[in-house]
Amino acid sequence: MADQPTPLMPHATATWLVDNTGLSFEQIAEFCGLHILEVQAMADDLAGSKYTGRDPVYAGELTQEEIERGQADSSYSLKMQKAPADVTRTKGPRYTPVSKRQDKPDGIAWILRNHPEVTDAQISKLIGTTRNTIGAVRDRSHWNIQNIQPKDPVTLGLCSQRELDAVVKAAAKKAGLENAAADPAVEASDKAKLIEELRRERDDNEKAAAEAAQEAEAAAWLEAKRASEEEQLSGAPVDTGPASDEE
Repeated sequence: MADQPTPLMPHATATWLVDNTGLSFEQIAEFCGLHILEVQAMADDLAGSKYTGRDPVYAGELTQEEIERGQADSSYSLKMQKAPADVTRTKGPRYTPVSKRQDKPDGIAWILRNHPEVTDAQISKLIGTTRNTIGAVRDRSHWNIQNIQPKDPVTLGLCSQRELDAVVKAAAKKAGLENAAADPAVEASDKAKLIEELRRERDDNEKAAAEAAQEAEAAAWLEAKRASEEEQLSGAPVDTGPASDEE
Protein backbone atom coordinates (compact mmCIF):
# COMPACT_ATOMS: atom_id res chain seq x y z
CA MET A 1 0.00 0.00 0.00
CA ALA A 2 3.01 2.29 -0.50
CA ASP A 3 1.23 4.28 -3.22
CA GLN A 4 -1.85 4.93 -1.08
CA PRO A 5 -2.28 8.53 0.10
CA THR A 6 -2.12 9.19 3.83
CA PRO A 7 -4.88 10.83 5.87
CA LEU A 8 -5.03 14.59 6.00
CA MET A 9 -3.90 14.59 9.65
CA PRO A 10 -1.89 11.36 10.11
CA HIS A 11 -0.99 11.72 13.81
CA ALA A 12 -4.47 12.79 14.88
CA THR A 13 -6.00 9.95 12.84
CA ALA A 14 -3.58 7.42 14.37
CA THR A 15 -4.50 8.65 17.86
CA TRP A 16 -8.18 8.09 17.15
CA LEU A 17 -7.60 4.61 15.71
CA VAL A 18 -5.49 3.62 18.74
CA ASP A 19 -8.17 4.81 21.17
CA ASN A 20 -11.27 3.59 19.34
CA THR A 21 -10.38 0.44 17.42
CA GLY A 22 -8.70 -2.91 17.89
CA LEU A 23 -6.41 -2.48 14.89
CA SER A 24 -2.78 -3.50 15.29
CA PHE A 25 -0.03 -0.92 15.52
CA GLU A 26 1.32 -2.14 12.19
CA GLN A 27 -2.03 -1.57 10.46
CA ILE A 28 -2.41 1.91 11.91
CA ALA A 29 1.18 2.85 11.10
CA GLU A 30 0.82 1.64 7.51
CA PHE A 31 -2.50 3.43 6.94
CA CYS A 32 -1.29 6.71 8.45
CA GLY A 33 2.17 6.63 6.92
CA LEU A 34 3.91 6.65 10.31
CA HIS A 35 6.62 4.57 11.93
CA ILE A 36 5.31 1.82 14.17
CA LEU A 37 7.27 3.26 17.09
CA GLU A 38 5.33 6.52 16.78
CA VAL A 39 2.07 4.61 17.07
CA GLN A 40 3.47 2.64 20.01
CA ALA A 41 4.37 5.89 21.76
CA MET A 42 0.85 7.19 21.23
CA ALA A 43 -0.62 4.02 22.70
CA ASP A 44 1.70 4.21 25.72
CA ASP A 45 1.02 7.94 26.13
CA LEU A 46 4.72 8.64 25.69
CA ALA A 47 4.54 10.83 22.60
CA GLY A 48 6.17 14.22 22.97
CA SER A 49 3.09 15.93 21.51
CA LYS A 50 -0.47 15.12 22.47
CA TYR A 51 -2.86 14.93 19.56
CA THR A 52 -6.62 15.28 19.57
CA GLY A 53 -8.09 12.30 17.80
CA ARG A 54 -9.58 12.77 14.35
CA ASP A 55 -12.28 10.35 13.22
CA PRO A 56 -11.37 9.04 9.73
CA VAL A 57 -14.83 7.55 9.33
CA TYR A 58 -16.49 10.92 9.84
CA ALA A 59 -13.92 12.44 7.47
CA GLY A 60 -14.81 9.86 4.81
CA GLU A 61 -11.29 8.41 4.64
CA LEU A 62 -12.32 5.04 6.12
CA THR A 63 -15.53 3.06 6.47
CA GLN A 64 -16.60 1.14 9.55
CA GLU A 65 -16.67 -2.02 7.47
CA GLU A 66 -13.01 -1.49 6.49
CA ILE A 67 -12.07 -1.10 10.15
CA GLU A 68 -13.92 -4.30 11.01
CA ARG A 69 -12.09 -6.18 8.28
CA GLY A 70 -8.80 -5.00 9.72
CA GLN A 71 -9.79 -5.99 13.25
CA ALA A 72 -10.73 -9.45 12.03
CA ASP A 73 -7.42 -9.96 10.20
CA SER A 74 -4.28 -8.33 11.62
CA SER A 75 -2.45 -8.84 8.31
CA TYR A 76 -5.11 -6.89 6.38
CA SER A 77 -4.03 -3.55 4.92
CA LEU A 78 -6.60 -0.80 5.31
CA LYS A 79 -7.73 0.86 2.10
CA MET A 80 -8.35 4.57 1.87
CA GLN A 81 -12.00 5.22 1.06
CA LYS A 82 -11.55 8.79 -0.17
CA ALA A 83 -8.25 10.62 -0.50
CA PRO A 84 -8.14 13.98 1.30
CA ALA A 85 -8.47 17.02 -0.93
CA ASP A 86 -5.30 19.01 -1.46
CA VAL A 87 -5.25 22.15 0.62
CA THR A 88 -4.40 25.10 -1.60
CA ARG A 89 -4.13 28.77 -0.83
CA THR A 90 -6.49 30.93 -2.83
CA LYS A 91 -4.76 33.67 -4.73
CA GLY A 92 -5.49 37.12 -3.42
CA PRO A 93 -4.14 40.61 -4.00
CA ARG A 94 -0.39 41.10 -3.82
CA TYR A 95 0.86 41.93 -0.34
CA THR A 96 2.22 45.45 -0.06
CA PRO A 97 4.22 46.70 2.93
CA VAL A 98 2.43 49.25 5.09
CA SER A 99 5.03 51.90 4.25
CA LYS A 100 4.13 51.71 0.54
CA ARG A 101 0.34 51.39 0.75
CA GLN A 102 -0.15 55.15 0.66
CA ASP A 103 1.58 55.17 -2.74
CA LYS A 104 -0.94 52.84 -4.37
CA PRO A 105 -3.37 55.55 -5.56
CA ASP A 106 -0.47 57.35 -7.28
CA GLY A 107 0.49 54.12 -9.06
CA ILE A 108 -3.12 53.47 -10.06
CA ALA A 109 -3.46 56.98 -11.47
CA TRP A 110 -0.27 56.50 -13.53
CA ILE A 111 -1.50 53.24 -15.06
CA LEU A 112 -4.95 54.68 -15.80
CA ARG A 113 -3.36 57.67 -17.53
CA ASN A 114 -0.63 55.89 -19.49
CA HIS A 115 -2.19 52.46 -20.12
CA PRO A 116 -6.00 52.75 -20.23
CA GLU A 117 -6.15 49.35 -21.94
CA VAL A 118 -5.12 47.62 -18.69
CA THR A 119 -8.20 46.21 -16.92
CA ASP A 120 -9.12 46.81 -13.29
CA ALA A 121 -8.50 43.14 -12.54
CA GLN A 122 -4.97 43.39 -13.94
CA ILE A 123 -4.23 46.54 -11.94
CA SER A 124 -5.61 44.94 -8.79
CA LYS A 125 -3.38 41.91 -9.18
CA LEU A 126 -0.32 43.92 -10.23
CA ILE A 127 -0.08 46.28 -7.26
CA GLY A 128 -2.38 44.60 -4.74
CA THR A 129 -5.38 46.89 -4.54
CA THR A 130 -9.16 46.67 -4.81
CA ARG A 131 -11.46 47.52 -7.69
CA ASN A 132 -13.28 50.01 -5.48
CA THR A 133 -10.06 51.97 -5.02
CA ILE A 134 -9.33 51.86 -8.75
CA GLY A 135 -12.83 53.10 -9.54
CA ALA A 136 -12.54 55.91 -6.98
CA VAL A 137 -9.27 57.09 -8.53
CA ARG A 138 -10.71 56.88 -12.04
CA ASP A 139 -13.86 58.90 -11.31
CA ARG A 140 -11.99 61.21 -8.90
CA SER A 141 -14.18 60.33 -5.91
CA HIS A 142 -11.22 59.07 -3.86
CA TRP A 143 -11.09 60.68 -0.41
CA ASN A 144 -7.52 61.89 -1.03
CA ILE A 145 -7.93 62.79 -4.70
CA GLN A 146 -6.46 66.29 -4.18
CA ASN A 147 -3.10 64.79 -3.22
CA ILE A 148 -2.97 61.95 -5.76
CA GLN A 149 -0.29 62.44 -8.43
CA PRO A 150 0.34 59.85 -11.18
CA LYS A 151 3.65 58.13 -10.50
CA ASP A 152 5.28 55.08 -12.07
CA PRO A 153 4.45 52.06 -9.84
CA VAL A 154 7.89 50.62 -10.62
CA THR A 155 9.60 53.72 -9.26
CA LEU A 156 7.31 53.59 -6.22
CA GLY A 157 8.34 49.97 -5.59
CA LEU A 158 4.83 48.54 -6.03
CA CYS A 159 5.87 46.12 -8.79
CA SER A 160 8.83 45.26 -10.98
CA GLN A 161 9.40 46.56 -14.49
CA ARG A 162 9.11 43.03 -15.84
CA GLU A 163 5.70 42.55 -14.18
CA LEU A 164 4.43 45.88 -15.47
CA ASP A 165 5.65 45.16 -19.00
CA ALA A 166 3.98 41.74 -18.97
CA VAL A 167 0.64 43.21 -17.86
CA VAL A 168 0.79 46.01 -20.43
CA LYS A 169 1.69 43.55 -23.19
CA ALA A 170 -1.15 41.19 -22.26
CA ALA A 171 -3.64 44.06 -22.12
CA ALA A 172 -2.47 45.43 -25.44
CA LYS A 173 -2.77 42.02 -27.06
CA LYS A 174 -6.29 41.57 -25.70
CA ALA A 175 -7.25 45.03 -26.92
CA GLY A 176 -5.78 44.39 -30.38
CA LEU A 177 -2.86 46.74 -29.86
CA GLU A 178 -0.12 44.13 -29.91
CA ASN A 179 1.45 45.72 -33.00
CA ALA A 180 1.81 49.07 -31.32
CA ALA A 181 5.38 48.97 -30.09
CA ALA A 182 6.14 50.69 -26.86
CA ASP A 183 8.45 53.66 -27.11
CA PRO A 184 11.34 53.29 -24.60
CA ALA A 185 11.99 57.02 -24.87
CA VAL A 186 8.50 57.73 -23.53
CA GLU A 187 9.03 55.47 -20.52
CA ALA A 188 12.42 57.06 -19.82
CA SER A 189 10.83 60.48 -20.16
CA ASP A 190 8.12 59.55 -17.63
CA LYS A 191 10.71 58.47 -15.09
CA ALA A 192 12.77 61.60 -15.69
CA LYS A 193 9.66 63.74 -15.20
CA LEU A 194 8.87 61.95 -11.94
CA ILE A 195 12.40 62.48 -10.62
CA GLU A 196 12.26 66.13 -11.64
CA GLU A 197 8.84 66.47 -9.99
CA LEU A 198 10.10 64.97 -6.74
CA ARG A 199 13.17 67.23 -6.82
CA ARG A 200 10.95 70.26 -7.43
CA GLU A 201 8.70 69.29 -4.52
CA ARG A 202 11.73 69.01 -2.26
CA ASP A 203 13.08 72.40 -3.39
CA ASP A 204 9.67 74.04 -2.91
CA ASN A 205 9.41 72.62 0.60
CA GLU A 206 12.89 73.88 1.49
CA LYS A 207 12.08 77.31 0.04
CA ALA A 208 8.81 77.50 1.98
CA ALA A 209 10.59 76.55 5.19
CA ALA A 210 13.25 79.23 4.64
CA GLU A 211 10.63 81.90 3.93
CA ALA A 212 8.70 80.91 7.03
CA ALA A 213 11.87 81.22 9.13
CA GLN A 214 12.60 84.66 7.66
CA GLU A 215 9.06 85.84 8.35
CA ALA A 216 9.27 84.60 11.93
CA GLU A 217 12.61 86.38 12.40
CA ALA A 218 11.24 89.64 10.96
CA ALA A 219 8.14 89.44 13.16
CA ALA A 220 10.31 88.91 16.24
CA TRP A 221 12.48 91.92 15.30
CA LEU A 222 9.44 94.16 14.84
CA GLU A 223 7.97 93.03 18.14
CA ALA A 224 11.24 93.79 19.93
CA LYS A 225 11.40 97.23 18.29
CA ARG A 226 7.83 98.10 19.31
CA ALA A 227 8.55 97.01 22.88
CA SER A 228 11.67 99.22 22.96
CA GLU A 229 9.79 102.25 21.64
CA GLU A 230 6.95 101.78 24.12
CA GLU A 231 9.48 101.56 26.96
CA GLN A 232 11.13 104.83 25.86
CA LEU A 233 7.78 106.62 25.61
CA SER A 234 6.66 105.51 29.06
CA GLY A 235 9.87 106.92 30.64
CA ALA A 236 9.70 110.44 28.99
CA PRO A 237 8.07 113.45 30.84
CA VAL A 238 4.56 114.24 29.81
CA ASP A 239 4.23 117.56 27.91
CA THR A 240 1.21 119.45 29.30
CA GLY A 241 1.65 122.56 27.09
CA PRO A 242 2.59 126.20 28.02
CA ALA A 243 1.36 127.52 31.41
CA SER A 244 -1.20 130.38 31.27
CA ASP A 245 -0.62 133.67 33.20
CA GLU A 246 -3.23 134.48 35.76
CA GLU A 247 -4.05 138.16 36.33
